Amino acid sequence: MKIVIIGSGGREHALADIYARSKKVNKVFVIPGNGLTEINNKKIKTVPKIGVLNIEEIIKFCKKEKVNHVDVAADDQLANGYIDRFKKEKIYAFGPTKDMAEIEWSKKWARDFMQKYKLPIPKFKIFNNQKDSIKYVNSIPEQTLYVKASGLAAGKGAIRAENKKEAIVAIESMKDFGNAGETFLIEECMTGEEFSLFAICDGKNYVITKIAQDHKTVFNADKGPNTGGMGCVAGAAVLNSKQIKVIENKILKPFMKGMQNEKRPYTGILYLGGMVTKKGVRIVEFNARWGDPEAQVILPGIKTDYMTIMDFVKKQRLNKLKIDFDKKIRVSISGCCRGYPGDYSNIKDKQIFGIEDLKKEKNILIFGAGIKKETKKFTANGGRILHIVGEGKNILEARKNAYKAIAMLYVEDNGLHYRTDIGWRDVARFYK
Repeated sequence: MKIVIIGSGGREHALADIYARSKKVNKVFVIPGNGLTEINNKKIKTVPKIGVLNIEEIIKFCKKEKVNHVDVAADDQLANGYIDRFKKEKIYAFGPTKDMAEIEWSKKWARDFMQKYKLPIPKFKIFNNQKDSIKYVNSIPEQTLYVKASGLAAGKGAIRAENKKEAIVAIESMKDFGNAGETFLIEECMTGEEFSLFAICDGKNYVITKIAQDHKTVFNADKGPNTGGMGCVAGAAVLNSKQIKVIENKILKPFMKGMQNEKRPYTGILYLGGMVTKKGVRIVEFNARWGDPEAQVILPGIKTDYMTIMDFVKKQRLNKLKIDFDKKIRVSISGCCRGYPGDYSNIKDKQIFGIEDLKKEKNILIFGAGIKKETKKFTANGGRILHIVGEGKNILEARKNAYKAIAMLYVEDNGLHYRTDIGWRDVARFYK
């Protein structure tokens, strides 16, 4: 079989690796991929000349290469209806259609859906103008709020406001997100511990994978602005079996049934961003694809042949397949350009040293992101350069391996930034 994966980040690199592990797969094309995508498996080939936005060229390529299976892994492409387009061209593609993916690309639609089907969510109000929203903020008691752009905003559209003054500033900033911020939500701030839960869905059935915990802010101790993700733990101990059962009964089953009722039977990866609060588990958001960096720590732990899983998805028979996961804990660290998520232009194109030494390390996985390769030289090409994943029998071992590895990297002009506290919550739990 020939596979195409659309995207250039660490998530797409991790997907390429798990598809390439399958004995059923001969070739995995990643469009466009990055400078490290081909590092782990000879079956993987990048196609840098085609951009992710060029759907016509992607379709031409798939037909020319007689591709059997396309995996659309990024939010923008799902929101733009790539799955629908491949279906029209009679090319099989895994992922939700545009109307299914509205659960992510429209926070307004998503919250209305959750409210309709009585899913556990924070209190919220929807606005499309500053005047009414500011009037609302001034009418309620002083409290911490979130102001969220309804549309896709590269993970940066949710702004925390500690008081009314900050809330008004956040409201005024919604215009900076263009169309995505024309409609926005004001939500109560929930207090608790966040988690990422992923389910593979076939329209009728679902299978939950390992639980993960992302670290979104740029600095230690969860300080600073949100990013695309600074690191992650898979096999995270944030949820117990009883809480997962509650999530299934109160969230996942009603979600799948609700989507069927809406004539949008959900197929693809469902990403539940949730929070454990004093009142129980609440939904922060749904996304319509693997998270990044969650994919990099979850996918390597799936022992079942990934193409076999995809075959069962096609037949809507996931309930007949036992998917096995290993028992390893994995910790990922995002190696970023200094200045990210703000201006990192002075680090772009700087040389990266240590990649070849990293390849020799045991219990380490490397996933490229904003990295470019020219001959044997690696350079920074984006805010998040790469992801280093450490594996171990427990959180301490996995974390030790990850930090030992990333310490081997150097970016010119001291240009490498990463958090040094990834997994701190599970470390604290380990010692209790």
